[in-house]
Amino acid sequence: MTRLPHFAVPAVLCGVGTALPDRAVSNDEIGGQIGVSEDWIMQRTGISSRLRCGTGTSTADLAVGAGAAALESSGGQPVEAVIVATATPDHLMPATAPTVAARLGLTGVAAFDVAAACTGLLYALQVAHGFICTGSAQRVLVIAADRLSHTTDPSDPATAPLFGDGAAAVVLRRGRADEPGALGPIVLGADGQHADALVIPHGRFMRMRGREVFQHAITHLVQVSEQATSAAGWSPGDIDRLVPHQANARITTAVAQRLGVDRRHVLESIEELGNTSVASIPLTLARAAAGGGLREGHRVLLAAFGAGLTWGATTLVWPRLECVAGHPNTPDRLEAAR
Repeated sequence: MTRLPHFAVPAVLCGVGTALPDRAVSNDEIGGQIGVSEDWIMQRTGISSRLRCGTGTSTADLAVGAGAAALESSGGQPVEAVIVATATPDHLMPATAPTVAARLGLTGVAAFDVAAACTGLLYALQVAHGFICTGSAQRVLVIAADRLSHTTDPSDPATAPLFGDGAAAVVLRRGRADEPGALGPIVLGADGQHADALVIPHGRFMRMRGREVFQHAITHLVQVSEQATSAAGWSPGDIDRLVPHQANARITTAVAQRLGVDRRHVLESIEELGNTSVASIPLTLARAAAGGGLREGHRVLLAAFGAGLTWGATTLVWPRLECVAGHPNTPDRLEAAR
């Protein structure tokens, strides 16, 4: 487990945007494909539906929609770097970020991908933090985007019910440690000894050893959450909102119980969106802020776990900002907007 330094010049959250596909896929539809009831899926995952992209929507389309919305949320000021966290890039080469940056009108800025599966947002936040702390950038756009439905075997009961598609993005700016939105210490970790527990072989569908992943997720989410809160000088009772990666409702319940966090203080989006992978934490934040479940001044703990195995957590006090809902920007929509 690696605790990365809390720099004197922090990165401050100043914009949040989202982009979700339109097509809702119900448990009834999924259950018919794998031979189980919709109640069976709900009981084991906490998911009742998920949103999925059609064949014409790419990861870059999702990322552009979320990125544009986050830039609008932050006031439209320029950024000096674009980081796309994704487990489903559109190509092995080039990275998705340069294309996304160009489509956002950000040609010439630094643009690259981060691959840490469902923990990718936390890894990308640390990289963005480094850009800001070293003076390489005043503002950084971090986009979390995945369309795991395209890598999921529709006949596999272990994975078919889980995944939805989506993207969310945040803008970080240089700021002060004492202002709302300033990221606390970021704690990251990985253990490649268990990398084969959750894997997408090249050119094939995802495979997961569900029970093993379930157990590792609880263990590492609890540990990394305790480390991040301790590094921030918080106790479990200081947490107003816990926002874990939306992998499985039973994992979330177990983590909250072990941390001693009241279940009413846990933010979730999994029932309506499914497991949206790297985008799940910022999507959950945006939905909660829009719905009133997350308010200015709330002390928030973010914690993620993903393939690799990877994990990470950080803290912040929620700032005053407007979360903007965008839409996947296909080339046709972009051309029409011009």
